[in-house]
Amino acid sequence: MINARSLPDFPWDRLAPAAAVARAHPDGAVDLSVGTPVDPTPKVIRDALAEAADAPGYPLTAGTDALRAAASEWLRRRFGADVPSAAVLPVIGTKELVAWLPTLLRAQTVGFPQLAYPTYDVGALIAGATAQRVDALTALGPARVDLLWVNSPANPTGRVLPAEHLRKVVEWGRERGTVVASDECYCDLYYDDQPPVSVLSPEVSGSSLEGVLAVHSLSKRSNLAGYRAGFVAGDPALVARLLEVRKHAGMIVPAPVQAAMVAALGDDEHVVAQRERYAERRRKLLPALESCGFVVEGSAAGLYLWATRGEDCWTSVDWLAQRGILVAPGEFYGPAGAQHVRVALTATDERIAAAVARLS
Repeated sequence: MINARSLPDFPWDRLAPAAAVARAHPDGAVDLSVGTPVDPTPKVIRDALAEAADAPGYPLTAGTDALRAAASEWLRRRFGADVPSAAVLPVIGTKELVAWLPTLLRAQTVGFPQLAYPTYDVGALIAGATAQRVDALTALGPARVDLLWVNSPANPTGRVLPAEHLRKVVEWGRERGTVVASDECYCDLYYDDQPPVSVLSPEVSGSSLEGVLAVHSLSKRSNLAGYRAGFVAGDPALVARLLEVRKHAGMIVPAPVQAAMVAALGDDEHVVAQRERYAERRRKLLPALESCGFVVEGSAAGLYLWATRGEDCWTSVDWLAQRGILVAPGEFYGPAGAQHVRVALTATDERIAAAVARLS
């Protein structure tokens, strides 16, 4: 059994000294260290939540018919994916699913990218599984893993995997009986004319969903981080297996949140508007960082700029903190990030403008 002492320290606790320096700035801190949305939750979603507030009974773990149908229709509309509504399952925010999926699947080995969201590793630790960082399937050789995470657009790098790359991963997984789980929570936040594809897209998985799961969050695209709203979809047999365990474990999305999710998935206009807000902040912040000697790599999609000056990441963190700007050190995401920082776009327009002025 895993115990608390086996888990790593929560990484953001280590930012406390730099945060104190940033807060001492005369105009206060610009916190770009965490990707937490700051813009209002769209009214259409808040109205749906309020209308469903009278909810005296237990909600369905599987989700309402309306929610599963809304998610299925959104996957068809967004990716051209044919996913039956029975192969959709709401989750209490996708961090919960990422952390518990290895346990729910009884995975003994878990693979994930070299630079990755820390919860992939923590999920493997909770399950008592062997974790392996790997970017190229050739690095695994003939070895088999029970669960392989892919993340596109990626956190922290903003890298987008093309359909042909994802197709090879799915084929590799099917040959070995590996479950391929694709974390796609940033899929609607892209800054060119090529929307990222899903592992569920026909050009990736073909006519079958065997062995694949896609994880989607409404936190970023719809400013619903406080609602804890997401879903997993894909292989009907795997989704049914997850549902049975989750029924017993009480992993249930509250009924008003399920109603809000239906509204969010049914409205595309607010997503376009939010993407443009982030694009505008990115247009201002990226050249400001470059003017200070940072090179921004990847960052084609998602909520972050992945930046380096070729120095230890904590040196960059401290330099920015002295200017009242707090960012995340790249080593939080793996040893390969030791000379990078992750700079979030999730601050108000006023705070972004303050950061740009300080960098200038």
